[in-house]
Amino acid sequence: ATEYHLGMLKAKLARYRAQLLEPTSKSGSSGTGFDVQKAGDARVALIGFPSVGKSTLLSKCTNTVSETAAYEFTTLTAIPGVIEYQGARIQLLDLPGIVEGASQGRGRGRQVVATAKTADLILMMLDATKSEEQRRLLEIELDAVGIRLNKRKPDVVFKRRTTGGLTTTVKLTRTDEKTIRTILASYKLHNCDVMIREDITTDEFIDVLIGTRKYIPCLYVYNKIDAISLEMVDKLACSENTVVISCEMGLNLDYLVERVWENLGLVKIYTKKRGERPDLSDPVCLRKGATIEDVCLGIHKSLATNFRYALGRSSKFSPHAQKVSLNHQVQDEDVVSSKFLCPVLSVPSLSYLPVFTK
Repeated sequence: ATEYHLGMLKAKLARYRAQLLEPTSKSGSSGTGFDVQKAGDARVALIGFPSVGKSTLLSKCTNTVSETAAYEFTTLTAIPGVIEYQGARIQLLDLPGIVEGASQGRGRGRQVVATAKTADLILMMLDATKSEEQRRLLEIELDAVGIRLNKRKPDVVFKRRTTGGLTTTVKLTRTDEKTIRTILASYKLHNCDVMIREDITTDEFIDVLIGTRKYIPCLYVYNKIDAISLEMVDKLACSENTVVISCEMGLNLDYLVERVWENLGLVKIYTKKRGERPDLSDPVCLRKGATIEDVCLGIHKSLATNFRYALGRSSKFSPHAQKVSLNHQVQDEDVVSSKFLCPVLSVPSLSYLPVFTK
């Protein structure tokens, strides 16, 4: 019974918080936001309290100069920079420092977290000389606006129907069917199809219902390690999803860029002209799991429109040529060659892959 009533209260609290933080009314001035166009192959946002070294990190890792000073709130708007790594262009955003209560709009906090929602990766800048309370406060602020750090979306399928029901494929140990039905009723959802494929909590189910949650990977970057003991540095470095650096002395910045690349999960696809060597200096960067269709769209949208099929020879399965469709997944460092509208794909497991268009 206690779990049942807690579920009801959590659902009401989440609904009221969404109405408070994301009002549907258009009345009143919207204020000045951060109008930064998304550029490059991925976007990384720097989040942290004032004077933790965000602007210094931007200046060290990119060719952009961001104003730095010994006082707080030096940065008052979003400043973009570009990290060039392995041929990829990663946009790095230096956002203004946020304060406690930013999720309610204090200190332009709503503009900061709204921009962070558009990022592919969040770098949470922390001061190694201060307590772990700073990390907890930042996580609370981001969680309040619907950003879920280092979590994956629950495997739950939810669809509105005129008639329907609730189906579970696993045993629910952290919530129960009665609680879920009550939460659905509190959102005035009496007829819907709900398929639950994993053991979820009440909070995770509410997130699925709201549908506006962002699941973003996060790296916790501890700056100013030159001011703490080696034992503390070792303790922080052994923590999960953590990188320790010193912007002032330039320590461990190369490793930080490597971790950013790993967490973004990008693959490089090279292009080449027929009869020539691949151009390894300017790859097409896509997400892991990308297909030939994504490669075609990344080069020119007309390639995917005119594409029919591709033939490839794979020593892993058969020495004979095989048909490959647009849904074929590409791997890191694959090579794509095109001549007019006839691209050719050559991957490590495929000796050749001519693509036939209409």
